[in-house]
Amino acid sequence: MNALVLVGRVAKAHGITGELAIELHTDSPEQRFALGESVTAQLRDGSKRTLTITAARPHAGRLLVRFEEVPDRNTAEDMRGALLLADPSTLAPIDDPDEFYDYELAGLSAVLLDGTEVGKVKEIAHGLGGELLVINRPGGEEVLVPFVRQIVPEVDVKGGRVVLDPPEGLIE
Repeated sequence: MNALVLVGRVAKAHGITGELAIELHTDSPEQRFALGESVTAQLRDGSKRTLTITAARPHAGRLLVRFEEVPDRNTAEDMRGALLLADPSTLAPIDDPDEFYDYELAGLSAVLLDGTEVGKVKEIAHGLGGELLVINRPGGEEVLVPFVRQIVPEVDVKGGRVVLDPPEGLIE
């Protein structure tokens, strides 16, 4: 099995029947949270549990999910803050060369047009205004870079890098 990737985080319990509000960290929630699919929950204490999806529906920018192993509000409260992880190999390959799964970009080197390395891609942040590359700079600083063709003209997953052409002041 490949390394597991983050697909969601339990924000809170919802209602009294064990339903959980999930903050999504995947660009394919319809596949990751389909009925009968499983995810690995890494709880705040570091322990892991396998959870099987029995229902999922969108609600207020999150996904409300029921798991077979979470039958009530008390169990749901214990899940607060859990990371939901999945095997990336279970997703279908993407045929479009301009589309990527989030997990494929994490860890890539971020370089300028002249080849100067500016950091490593930590993750993709999804917001109402679009996607942002979260880049860890040397020294620990994080920089948010709009993930648009004008600023990120090249993504080379096989070569292990993204090329940036940022406007002045974005990276500094």
